[in-house]
Amino acid sequence: MTDYVQVSTATPTRDQAVELAKGAVQDRLAAGAQIIGPVSSVFWHLGEFGVGEEWRLLLSTNSERYPALEQFLLDRHPWDNPEVIATPITHGAERCLQWISESVSTPTS
Repeated sequence: MTDYVQVSTATPTRDQAVELAKGAVQDRLAAGAQIIGPVSSVFWHLGEFGVGEEWRLLLSTNSERYPALEQFLLDRHPWDNPEVIATPITHGAERCLQWISESVSTPTS
């Protein structure tokens, strides 16, 4: 059985989140993506306390494709050190999980 993960990151603008999502899905690194925002963030960064506004990006993939998705996000992200986190999907509707698997598989033709 394939393990599934939901990957999250955030960007400063909606357009940047959309571009990351489009690239990841077109490259079959993620089956789909949702963009939520704007969201308020409270954080420590470079030793300083901050408050800001971001756009949350959630992507669905499997564990096999995660390393390539992580590298894609790190290479194209507007921030030097973005938060990229994968959370295991422990349960899901069978047809949804099958869709993830089929979507991130490299086409054979």
